[in-house]
Formats: sequence, C-alpha cells, structure tokens
Amino acid sequence: MTAVPPPTTALPSPTLGLVEWLRPGDHDRTEALLADMKRLGLRHLRTGVSWADCYTEEGRAWYAWLLRRLSREVEVLPCVTYTPPSIGEFPKTCAPPRDLKAYADFLDVLVTEHGDCFEWLELWNEPNNLNDWDWRVDPAWGKFAHMIVLASHWMHQRGKKTVLGGMCPTDPNWVARMAELGALGAIDAVSLHGFPGTWTHDGATWARQAEDVRAVLATQDRPIELWITEAGYSTWRHDETTQMEVFLDLLKAPVERAYWYAWSDLHKDVASQEGFHVDERHYHFGLRTPEGREKLLFRLLEKGGVEAVRQVDAALGHKPLATPHLARGEKPVLVTGGAGFLGSNLAHRLASQGRHVLVYDTLSRAGVEDNLGWLLDAHPDHIEPVPGDIRDRWRIRDVVKQAGTVFHLAAQVAVTTSVADPREDFDINLGGVMNVLEAAREAATPPKLVFASTNKVYGALASVEMMEEATRHQPLNPLVRRHGVPESQPLDLYSPYGCSKGGADQYVIDHARIYGLPACVFRMSCLYGPRQFGTEDQGWVAHFMIRALKGEPITLYGDGKQVRDVLFVDDVVDAWLLAERHMEAVRGTAFNIGGGPANAVSLLEAIDAIGDLAGRRPEVRFGDWRPGDQLWYVSDTRAFQALTGWRPQVEAADGFRRLRDWLVGHGIAGLAPAETGAASPARRAKVRRVAV
Repeated sequence: MTAVPPPTTALPSPTLGLVEWLRPGDHDRTEALLADMKRLGLRHLRTGVSWADCYTEEGRAWYAWLLRRLSREVEVLPCVTYTPPSIGEFPKTCAPPRDLKAYADFLDVLVTEHGDCFEWLELWNEPNNLNDWDWRVDPAWGKFAHMIVLASHWMHQRGKKTVLGGMCPTDPNWVARMAELGALGAIDAVSLHGFPGTWTHDGATWARQAEDVRAVLATQDRPIELWITEAGYSTWRHDETTQMEVFLDLLKAPVERAYWYAWSDLHKDVASQEGFHVDERHYHFGLRTPEGREKLLFRLLEKGGVEAVRQVDAALGHKPLATPHLARGEKPVLVTGGAGFLGSNLAHRLASQGRHVLVYDTLSRAGVEDNLGWLLDAHPDHIEPVPGDIRDRWRIRDVVKQAGTVFHLAAQVAVTTSVADPREDFDINLGGVMNVLEAAREAATPPKLVFASTNKVYGALASVEMMEEATRHQPLNPLVRRHGVPESQPLDLYSPYGCSKGGADQYVIDHARIYGLPACVFRMSCLYGPRQFGTEDQGWVAHFMIRALKGEPITLYGDGKQVRDVLFVDDVVDAWLLAERHMEAVRGTAFNIGGGPANAVSLLEAIDAIGDLAGRRPEVRFGDWRPGDQLWYVSDTRAFQALTGWRPQVEAADGFRRLRDWLVGHGIAGLAPAETGAASPARRAKVRRVAV
C-alpha cells in the first residue's frame, strides 16, 4: 500500500452528501458539523425539519437560524417530517394529520420564510417505518399518497423540487402503489434507504434495488431521478473497517445522489426513535464519536479522499501467497494490535524471519493504517491483515484458534482516557483479554500467549520513600535505586487503566496456573521508537520529540522530575521473542520489562536531551499532577534476564537519535533532516550522560 495521496478535488459519482439530524439548540454541533464537512470536501447535507417542533416558538426560531446558517456553507436538503401531535389523528408524530392539506400548508410557510435556503425538499422520512408513519391506520396508503400529492404539486407551484421520502427496506411494490395513487405526478426524485450489514441482510445490491425501482419509474410519463437519501453502517461492534467497506459500496450505487448517514454517533444520553438504548445499533452510525474521536472512514476521507479509503480497503483484502512453513503445517503468529506502534515493529521482525503473521487490528487509532501499509509493502507474502476488535469475542475466537503463538498487545493505552471513560477501558483491557484467554483455552492446542501489561499495576509506589534532587526524584533505598522495582512489589491498582490492566495481568497468570495455558505477562515501562505517533496522553518520548522538532511547547504534569526507564522498541521485541522461545521456563509468571537503571531518565532530563537532538530546547509549561503518577519507576529486569539472558542493547541516547531520524525521515515532524542539524559528538556525549 503506497503513501496516501493528497485530498481529491471531488468525490466520484453519485454526488455524495452527508446526513445529520440537528435538534433545537444544537448550535455548537452545527458549527462543528460544517467545519467537518469543509475538511472532507462535502457540499450536500440532508437534515430534518420537524413539523412538530415548528409548532412551538422555540422550534420555529431554531429552524430559521439553522436553515440560513447551513445554506451559507452547503446545499441543504430539508427532510420535512413528524406530524404535530395536536393535529394528528392520534397524539403522536407518526400519525396522519386530520387535515391532509395541513402538510402542504406548512411547506408553503416554510418556503415563504426560508425558500432561498434550499432548492429541493424531501417529503417525509421512511414512511414504511412505524416511528415515522403509522401505516396501520392507513393500510391502503391512501392518506399518505393524498398528502404527498397535495404537497408535491404545491411545491412545484412554488418553484421547488421534491424527493419522495426514502424507504427502508426498499420495496418497489410500495413505489408502484404510490404511482397507482398518483403520488408520483409531481415528484422529481424517489429515494431509497439502506443499511447493509446493520439492518439489511438480504444481500441485495444497490444495483438490484435501483433496477427494481427504476422499472416502476419507467411507467411514468416524466423523468424521475433515483436517490439514496440515507445509507450507513453502525459500528456498534467496533468494526470501523466494515463501515468503510459499506461506504465504498454505496459509491457504486447507480443513482444520481447518495447521502451517507451520519456525521456523528448519537450521544449516549439521548433517546433514539426506538427509545433509550432499546437498540444499541442506533447509537453508532457516525463518522466520529460524540466525544470527537474520528473513526477510520473520517480520517481516510480527510487524508486522501475516496482513493485513500480504497487503498486501505484493498490492503485489508490482501491475501498472502502460500509460504513453505504453512505448507509444513506450521501455525501463524497472531499479533493483536498488530498495526500499532509496538505491534507493527513486532510483526516486521517476525515477517523478516519468514514467519506468517496475522495482524489483528481495528485500525481505530490514527496513523495505524500507515503502519499496516508499511508492513504489506515490506512483507507482502508474510503479513495477513485481519480487521477486528478484541471486544468481538467470536471474531477473536476464530483467529486465536488458528495461531501457534499470540502476542496480545491490543489495548486502551492511556490513563487519561481511562479516567474519562472507564467503561470503555474496562471492556477493552479486561474484557478483551478474557476473550483472548478463553479463545486460547478452547483451542485444540492452546497457543503460546505473551501479554503486554504495564508498570501502572504498581500504582503510585507510595511505599517507596523518595528524595528530591535537582532534576529528578530518587528512592532513598540504595538497593531499589541500583536495581529498580522488582516483581515482588505489591500491586496497587490506581486509576481505571491500572485496574483493567492489573486485572487482565492476573487473569493471564491464573489461566496459566488453573488451565495450564502457556502464557506469561510483561509489565512494561516506557517504550519508544520508530512508528510511534506519540500524544500527550501516550507515547511521551515521541510526543516530546515531535513537539521539539516543530518548535512547539511541551506541557509537563507535575514538576517534571518524574523518572522512567525508557526502552527502545527493538529491545522489547527481543524480549517477547525470547519469552516465546523459553515459554516453559517463563509460563505463569509476570516480569518487569524496561530499560532498567542504565536507561532511567527524568522528564526534564529527557527534554534537555531531545532539545539537543532537535537543535532547540522546547518551551516547557507545567500543569497539575495527574492522579496516581509515579515519582519514580525503574524496572528491575533481573528475573527475566536470569531465565533468558535478555538485557537492553540500545542506550537511551542512541534510541532518542534513532527516533528523531525516523520522525524527520518520514516527514512526521514537518522537517527535512538538514533542518534539525546532526548532533555533534559533544552533543551526543551530553545526551548519553543525561540519559544515564
């Protein structure tokens, strides 16, 4: 998979739009939506206008603002629906109005007041959905058809074009009934709705659905366009790659226009049409989450348009050639989170050794699609992408059973994220490892399992007495200072992240003890190296380096004297492979793995070293301490060394330089190599002294 191209100037046929329902008071959401549409290069928006809401002063004021605000930026398709309960045959928004002409009268007012904001209107929404139109009181569809006849003819008189509300699922017989009742006489487009893989499972292609409806439209004496005004895929099972596939399929639809549903997931505190969390699928149709995280499809569209989406889709469909070891019956290696920073480095090493690697990843984290592309370019015959989320117990079960070894690296990786959303952290880190463990236990021959835990299971290390020096905190106990924290240190599960990883850590050890699984645990310290897209919340060494290279300030939480033992990624890959080789010796055991005392560095010292490598020391700002932050953590790695002979090979000074060179060489810092200035021998010596 080659590098993602720059954004395309236009999306291919059919003309593509976006769907988002905006509720009264959603001013901030409206602005965010418009900003995102600009980022994605989209110009068409379908949104709802609630006839019922417009029966209130607040509602009328809202839609007056909304339509004018939207029309300044995009081409708006208002979908006008929902009967005011007070004028319905019964007091619900899905009821037919007692006076069927009232709908046309409302549209007349809407056009009079805001007609300059739109050219087209969609008349009603999913009339075969009981939440939108209760056809049980209109079984022959006479009331609905009459309402549409009055509305569409009057809209033509007012110079507007009309779309007949979309059906879900597609029913050409219903369209034929509308034609029989004369409801298509002034309609300019008939629309379809569809949610393949979410609610629609009949396997009918868009081409087949369009063909069936166009056959009905051909009976009319005037041309009528065919649109899809709502199509999408719910990621309620965390399968963002499938959302991408359904989107690409929509672009093949033989229609004039198609609208993708939706811009944002429904907020967890808002009720859907079905009710409050009655059907979880309603809550996950967006290109982004309500909290603002951009899903895979959004990121790809922004990065390189539809072509970028197609490239990643093609990569996920990649099937490696048969390799000799598979012919010999050797099982592949499974790396969960295999497109992430650690996983991609591990997969690269394994594939370089000629092993067949299953890269299991949901691709939900920014940048991982580039790592996957790199792996496939480098090892097309040995890397097999397997899109999936570890929360999907059945998906991961099927993959684990194929593997001879599992390196379980997939996780929610940030303490701050766990504090913001402890439920998601629990589901991924604890629920996910249980899915992997149970899949391994059910396998005819359980695979070897290496689990990546964290030093955060030791909490704040409050029992270790500290002293403060000029640039770092240090333990008072000279033995601890010389060797680091041993595995005998009591667990202290501080923060949701610490709890979830600690619980997972213990489940792995217990499955090895109770069920005999060949499994071990690595409680890892601060890892860094190439292919790490560091952020403020995770991957701090890369984050500091990127900020320094860009000349941007760095915020330290606390006093900056916190000490960590940094470990270069090549060294931890060595450790994982040694654990696999020596599984009988290490099974059922947790090991502290980090750079050890020789690679211990405080945050302030790291910034000095990074500043030397970047050619300028970044501005440092300070924030409040984060809950449970360790003043000092250095791994005592002697237990693992004794069993396997492992020890870190890359000094911090050399590792920092390698990371800098990779970031610059790949344009991630926005600089050419010459702009950083190679570190002089004196500078390199200074970096080494600080790091040690």
